[in-house]
Amino acid sequence: MSNTREQEDYKDQVVVEKERQLVLYNDDVNTFDHVIECLMAICRHGAEQAEQCALIVHYKGKCAVKEGDYELLEPMCVALSDRGLSCEIH
Repeated sequence: MSNTREQEDYKDQVVVEKERQLVLYNDDVNTFDHVIECLMAICRHGAEQAEQCALIVHYKGKCAVKEGDYELLEPMCVALSDRGLSCEIH
């Protein structure tokens, strides 16, 4: 019985560990339009979502712009970085 409970707990931990966030950081270089265009092209945001994320980044300093497993987020992080944006996967 204890073994089954341990297996369930382990499964829950694996799911939590796989879920990551792509966090975009504010900078003094990129324009709102550039950030919005990048979020739409790379993260497949709609115009409104991209604009909201850009505003959050501007006023709060950072914003989680996408969630998923590392394999999904890593190419997006690289592509955003290649376009001059500062981001990390957490």
